[in-house]
Amino acid sequence: MKYKILILLFLAVGVTYGQVKIEGVVKDSIGTPLELANIIAINQATQKLDAYGITNENGQYKLSVEKNAKYNIQVSYVGMQTAQAIVEVGNNAVTQNFTLQNDNTLDAVELVYEMPVTIKGDTITYNADSFRSGTERKLGDVLKKLPGVELNDDGEIEVEGKTVGKVMVEGKDFFDGDSKLAVENIPANAIDKVEVLKNYAEVGQLRGVTNNQDNIAINIKLKEGKKKFWFGTITGGLGDSPNETLYLAQPKLFFYSPEYSVNLIGDLNNIGEVAFTRRDYFKFSGGFRSPSRSSGTNINLGSNDIGFLTMQNNRAKSIETKFGAANFSYAPSKTLDLSGFAIFSNSKNELQENRSVVYTDPDLNIPDEITESNTTQRSDLGMLKLSATYKPNANNQLDYDILGRVSKETQNQNYFSTVIGNIAQPEETSPYSINQNLNYYYTLNDKNIFAFEVQHLLQDEDPFYNAILADKDNYEETANDLGLNNAQVNYNIAQEKRVKSNQIDAKLDYWNVLNNKSDINFTLGTIYSKQDFNSEIYQYLDNGSIFNPTTTINDGLNFNDIAYTFSDVYLGAHYRLKSGIFTFTPGVSAHAYSAKNNQFNVNYADNFFRLLPDFNTRVQLKNSEQIIFNYSMQTNFTDVNQLARGLVLNNYNSLFSGNQELESALSHNLNLSYFSFNMFNYTNVMARLNYSKTVDRIRTTSAFESGSVIRVSTPFNSNFADESASANGRIEKTFGKFKARVNGNVSYNKFNQIINNLPSVNKNYSYTYRTSLSTNFREAPNFEIGYRHTTQDNNQGERKTTFYTKSPSVEFDALIFKKFTFKTDYTYNNFSDEDRTINDFEFWNASLSYRKNQDSKWEFEVKATNLLDTRVQNQSNTGNVSVSAVEYYIQPRFVTFRLRYEL
Repeated sequence: MKYKILILLFLAVGVTYGQVKIEGVVKDSIGTPLELANIIAINQATQKLDAYGITNENGQYKLSVEKNAKYNIQVSYVGMQTAQAIVEVGNNAVTQNFTLQNDNTLDAVELVYEMPVTIKGDTITYNADSFRSGTERKLGDVLKKLPGVELNDDGEIEVEGKTVGKVMVEGKDFFDGDSKLAVENIPANAIDKVEVLKNYAEVGQLRGVTNNQDNIAINIKLKEGKKKFWFGTITGGLGDSPNETLYLAQPKLFFYSPEYSVNLIGDLNNIGEVAFTRRDYFKFSGGFRSPSRSSGTNINLGSNDIGFLTMQNNRAKSIETKFGAANFSYAPSKTLDLSGFAIFSNSKNELQENRSVVYTDPDLNIPDEITESNTTQRSDLGMLKLSATYKPNANNQLDYDILGRVSKETQNQNYFSTVIGNIAQPEETSPYSINQNLNYYYTLNDKNIFAFEVQHLLQDEDPFYNAILADKDNYEETANDLGLNNAQVNYNIAQEKRVKSNQIDAKLDYWNVLNNKSDINFTLGTIYSKQDFNSEIYQYLDNGSIFNPTTTINDGLNFNDIAYTFSDVYLGAHYRLKSGIFTFTPGVSAHAYSAKNNQFNVNYADNFFRLLPDFNTRVQLKNSEQIIFNYSMQTNFTDVNQLARGLVLNNYNSLFSGNQELESALSHNLNLSYFSFNMFNYTNVMARLNYSKTVDRIRTTSAFESGSVIRVSTPFNSNFADESASANGRIEKTFGKFKARVNGNVSYNKFNQIINNLPSVNKNYSYTYRTSLSTNFREAPNFEIGYRHTTQDNNQGERKTTFYTKSPSVEFDALIFKKFTFKTDYTYNNFSDEDRTINDFEFWNASLSYRKNQDSKWEFEVKATNLLDTRVQNQSNTGNVSVSAVEYYIQPRFVTFRLRYEL
C-alpha cells in the first residue's frame, strides 16, 4: 500500500511539473488593484476550462496551464466590464496584466464558462458543473470535490473546520437545516450552485449587531429544469447473503417553487444503509436558535436512556431499517412563511462484541475482565415539527416553532463476564418531549433593536432495567448488600425510573448602535428548571411475585423520590468596537443562582451570586483570512440524577448513590482559531486551539467489592482542577487537478477521581493525523488515496495502556464510455498495542452502474459490499476506571442488484 501511495504522489508531481504559469495583476482604470476578481483560462483547442483563479489583495492572479497551448483568458469583477486576452504559452511562465473599465464603457464580453468559485463578502459560490465528472449521484459526492469543504466522519459538512449548522435549498430550510440528510439525499444532477454563507445570521435584523463567526449555512441553488417540477430518484434492489435475502427501496422526491416546497424521503432496507441513526435523531436541533447560548450558564438535564449500544461506523452484525420523512414550506403571503417536517424511523439491529477490559490500578485488587455480548435492539423514533415566521415589514419578525419527539425502544442483551458469569439484560423505554420556541425581533430605528426569545421544554423519561444473573455465587456479596432473597434459582433484579423535566429559558436583548464602529448590548434573562425523579429497585421471585428488598448499604435507601428546582436570573452587558482589522467584544453577566432539592424530608438549597466575564476578538487580516479568540467563564450545574441519594442500578455491576449537597462547577474556556481561504495560491488553512479548566467539577468516588468488578459510586465536588486541551488543523492545497490534504488532531484530558478510598489522576492523550491526495478530472478516472493514524494513550493511576490504529485507504471512480460508472473503495486497518498487532481487518466495496446516456431516466447497478468478507473490526474505549479493547462483529459479504429511476 505504501508503495502505491508513493507512485501516485510521483505522478501528481509529474503532472504539476508538466504545466506552466500564467500570472499577472488586475487593476481598475485608475490603477487600483482589484481583490477577488475572477479569472478563467479556456483552452482554444479543446474549448474547455483548464484553470481558474481569484486575485489576492494586491490584485495578483496565478493560473497553472498546459505547455505549448493557446488560451482565452477572461477576467470579471462586480461592477466592471469583463476583459479577455488570447495568450499563447510555451515552456516558460507568461505575464498578462489586465485593466478593467466601468460597466458602461465597453461592449459586453460573453463568458463561455462560469467561474468555478466566486467570493463576494461572506459568501463563497461554487458552480457545481465545474467540479462534476459524471459519477456523482448525491450532494455529498459534489461537496467532497469543492475546495475548502469537507465531510467529517459523521457525514456532516464542514467549512473552515466548522460544522455547517443549516442547509437550505432555494433559500428554504431542508429538514430543519440538517446537513446529513441533505448530503445523503439531494440528487447531484439537480444542483446548479452551492453557496457557502459564512457569519450567517438567522435573523437579518441582528446581522449587524451579533457575532456569528461560528455560524455557517449552505444554500443549494437548483438548475432551471428542476424548479416547479417534481424531481428526484426512486431506487429498488434485491440481493443475497449467507444469512438472509436482502432488499432495498429508496424513494426520494422533491418539488420546489417560489411559493412552496415539498421533500419526501423513504428508505426500507436490511443491508446496513442507515438513513437516520439514533445519534441523528437526538442531534436534530433546529438551526442556530438557542436563547441561553450566551448567558454563561450550563445546566445539563442529563440523559435517562437505557444504555443503548451504538453501532460502530454504522455497521453491525445485522441491520434492518425503515425510514420515512416529509418536509414542507409554504408562503401563503409575502409576510408569512410556514414550514414543518415529520420523521419516522424503525430499526432492528443485532450486535455482537467481545471486550478485554483492563482496570486502572493492579494494587486495587480489581480483576481484569473479558466479556462477550449478543444484543438485539428495536427502536421506533418519531419526530414532528411545525414552524411559522411572520414578517409584516423589515422592522418586525415573529417566529414560533413546536417540536415533538416520541420513541419506543427495547434492548435485550445476553452477556457473559469471566468474573460474574452469565447475565441476561432486558431494557425498554418510551420517552417523549415537547420543545417550543417563541421569538420576536423589533427594530425601532437605526440605533435601537430589541429581541425577545423564549424556549420551553417538557420531557418525560421512563427507562426500565432488568438483570437476570444465573451464576449466583459470583453475585453473592452484591445480593446481600441489596438485601435480595437468595432462596431463588437466580437473581432477577429490576429497576423502574421516571424522570420528568420542565424547563423554560427566556431573555430580552436590547442593542444600542452608538455609531458605525460600535454598539452596546444589554440582556435580561432567566432560566427555570424543575425535575422530578422516582426510582425503585425490586426482585422478581421464582413464583412470579415481586419482592421489595431493604438494602444493607446506603442507609437502606434503595428508592428515590426527589424534586429538584433550579433558577438563574441574570443581567448581561456587551460592548462591541471595530477598529481597523480588529473587532473587540468584551462582556460580563451578573447571575443570581438558586438550586434546591428535597428528598427523604430533607431540604437543601444553594443560593449564590456570580459575575461571569467573556471576551471575543476578531482579526480580519484579509477578506478570506481571519483570527478569532474567545474566552468565557461559565457556571456548570448538574441534573437530578446526580443529586438523588437513593440507590440506583445503572448496570448489573454498577450501583450509584447521588449526593444531595453537590455544588456547581466553574470553568474557564479559551479558544483560538485561524482560517484562510486563498484562491490565489489554492491553499486553505484551518487551525484551532482549545483549553478548558474546571474547578469544583463533579467526579465520582468508587468502591469496588474485593476481587470483583462490581462497584458502588458516589459523586463529589473535586478539590482538584480538571483540564482538557486540544489542537487541530487542516491544510488543503490544489495542484492543477490534484488536491492534497493534511489533517491533524491532538487532545489531552486530565481528571481526578477516588477508587477504593485512593485518589487517582487520569490522563488521556489522543493523536490523530490524516493525509490524502485526490484528483478532479472531468474526463478521466479519479482517485483518492489516504492514510490515517490514531494513537490513544491512557494513563490511569498506576497503569498505562497505548493503542494504535493505522488505516491506509483508496477510493476510485470512473465514467467509462459515458455509460458505465465504476466505483470502488478499500481500507486496511491495523489495530495494535505497544507489544503486538491485536487484529488487522480490511473493507473493500465496489459498484458498477449502467446508464444509456446522461439524459436517460433509468440506471442499473450491481453493488458488492465487504468483498473480503471481513467479520470483525476493532477499536479501543476509555472509561473512568478502565480501558478496553473491543472486537466488534459486522455484516458478511453481500451483493445487491439495483434499479434507479430518475424523475
